[in-house]
Amino acid sequence: MNKIAKEPLNRLGYDFIPAEFLPDGGDEYHLRLEQHPGDGALRALTGEEIEILTRNGNLADDWGEISVTDPFDPQLVRGCRFHGMIRIGELRETWREHHDLRVPVGIYNSTIVSSDLGANVAIDRVGYLGHYIVGEGVILLNIGEMLTTNRARFGNGIVKEGEAGDERTWLRVGNENGGRRVLPFDGMLPADAWLWSKYRDDERLQERLIELTDGILDRRRGWYGTVGDRTAIRHCGIVRDVRVGTDACIAGAGRLENLTINSDGGSGTRIGEGCSLVNGIIGFGCHIFQDVKAIGFVMGSNANLERGARFFDSFLGDNSTVACGEVVSALIFPGHEQHHSNSFLIASTIGGQSNIAAGATIGSNHNSRAADGEIIAGRGFWPGLMTSLKHNCRFASFTLIAKGQYPAELDIPFPFSLISNDESTGQLQVMPAYWFLYNMYALARNSWKFDARDRREHREQHLEFNHLAPDTIEEMFTGITLLERSVGRAAILAEEESPEGVTDEELGKRGRSLLDSSPETVGSLTVLGENMENSRRPVVVLKAAEAWAVYREMIHLYAVETLLSFMDDSAITSFDDLSDRMEGAERARWLNAGGQVVPEKEIRSLRERIAGGELNSWDEVHSEYDRIWNEYPEKRAGHAWASLLEINDVTAAGPDRKGWKMFLDRAAATRRSIAELTTQSRRKDYTGHFRQIAYDSQEEMDAVLGRIDEDSFLQLMNARAEEFEHWIGDA
Repeated sequence: MNKIAKEPLNRLGYDFIPAEFLPDGGDEYHLRLEQHPGDGALRALTGEEIEILTRNGNLADDWGEISVTDPFDPQLVRGCRFHGMIRIGELRETWREHHDLRVPVGIYNSTIVSSDLGANVAIDRVGYLGHYIVGEGVILLNIGEMLTTNRARFGNGIVKEGEAGDERTWLRVGNENGGRRVLPFDGMLPADAWLWSKYRDDERLQERLIELTDGILDRRRGWYGTVGDRTAIRHCGIVRDVRVGTDACIAGAGRLENLTINSDGGSGTRIGEGCSLVNGIIGFGCHIFQDVKAIGFVMGSNANLERGARFFDSFLGDNSTVACGEVVSALIFPGHEQHHSNSFLIASTIGGQSNIAAGATIGSNHNSRAADGEIIAGRGFWPGLMTSLKHNCRFASFTLIAKGQYPAELDIPFPFSLISNDESTGQLQVMPAYWFLYNMYALARNSWKFDARDRREHREQHLEFNHLAPDTIEEMFTGITLLERSVGRAAILAEEESPEGVTDEELGKRGRSLLDSSPETVGSLTVLGENMENSRRPVVVLKAAEAWAVYREMIHLYAVETLLSFMDDSAITSFDDLSDRMEGAERARWLNAGGQVVPEKEIRSLRERIAGGELNSWDEVHSEYDRIWNEYPEKRAGHAWASLLEINDVTAAGPDRKGWKMFLDRAAATRRSIAELTTQSRRKDYTGHFRQIAYDSQEEMDAVLGRIDEDSFLQLMNARAEEFEHWIGDA
């Protein structure tokens, strides 16, 4: 049975905070006055003003509870009811314009309950506005109800005074059963969600992260909702327990409840028609349009939900878009694209710079009796059209999955690979280094476009978009080792012998010898992968020799470019100085921490410092991310130096000057080759019969596609190759 209280009308607008939660000597306005103390210019209404207000159809339980700021024109208040303490800023006879809609300044046809209204607001047909602090120049037009409760959390996963811990709002990211759940909070970064969801076995860390989150918002009851200056909220149904920043635009939303909507003059957030958003944190500069439904979510800055997207229990990183499809229990790092109908992404951790094609069902099929499966993918994850994957799966960075129904779990350790389900042969086929070998244009453009599209005004976390970075380099080293072992095993089987009892080291040594001295022999072998699919069918590794060689070339290029960049930035002018600076550098594991590439040992240290009580707020944790980023160039250079030595079998002492010059020349040749391969890859879009059938002439094709020699990205790649030549000339 509904519980509908009945109190005297003259108590409407009062007793906002239950008596048991009031501080000694404090009243129900003590937090309101903390939020908005006023400027001392407020005054009581005059008798003449009360008479005009009454004549204009306004009602108040107590006109003495209304205070105003000069200049105040009572003719601009009509048909309203006022309850509780009301404070009104100046009202001048002017109008406001927003997206071609012009509305008069004033307060019309609305019920206002215990609220503060900023200067020159335009409020019309708000059925109920209760316990809000409204900024200057705000437009509130045709809103059903807009209220704040005394226990409002504004989307943060905290508990208020008198509440139990089970009343928190959790996000079940990464795993549907809640085993990786996190508490949302205003300012939450992808790295925060990843750290929290990943290290579940660290009990003290988990306890401390809850404590840090409890410090995000005051637990006292009675905070008011806010609407920042110059924000417009139009034609909305329910707005409940919502904080809105400045310069936001909300038009046509059905339901907004328990939200923080970050917005400001440089990064205005937009929410459009038919949207229903509940229990969320929305970052700066976000766009949410066209019948979006989101419940339990965090959005980073410059992120978008569009065209009927369904987004539940998930985190969407900066510079990302989800449209049309459905996302459930996902942790998505920055630079994610999901634009098409029927896309379904569930119980996944996606490393960013990703693209989910139309019809893809990522994790919709469980291979367990419980909803506890997961999919984990590194940066650059790209499942193709109508791809279907089962839980559990794991993919190295920049994995492209060809269209197909994949019947079993996958574990793909090779970065930059192409995965194909060849039903004609009954094989799973894996081509390591596919992107380098056959689609260099798309790969190179991936790094460039995500950097170019990073328009965040608020860059709370620093992101790595380069596809050649310590995390992917470490994956390539792993890929090299696995290729060597697989080739060694294939060579033994080709001789009709058994690899049983042969150590991994022996297999690797044999495979490395063949890959180095006889790649054509490797091309004749059937190279099989191990533990890459949970099935009995063979997993065939294609182009093993080519992949092995190109992995090595890309590691070499990464190392030289990184070191040259470090020399330039650090004013190191000689090879000898560089060699001295890099003494003791070692390779180690690096992690993708929410889009920021971080040494694993830094994550270990961060966890220990949080758990041990050294870091006592999320701001302090975020400052550590900044420190790690500031140290990134030198640590990346150390990693590059160690990688260069290892890939070229050079001792820890490093190369001499002659060897360094050879390394530079080799890297320059690779950079030239990349420019050529990028052009060749792009040229495929201009040549061939089927590419040309849409056009009656070359002129028509050029008009539609543009000339290949005018492609701005290709021009950039060629310019970089030329710059690299000059760069090494000065090194």
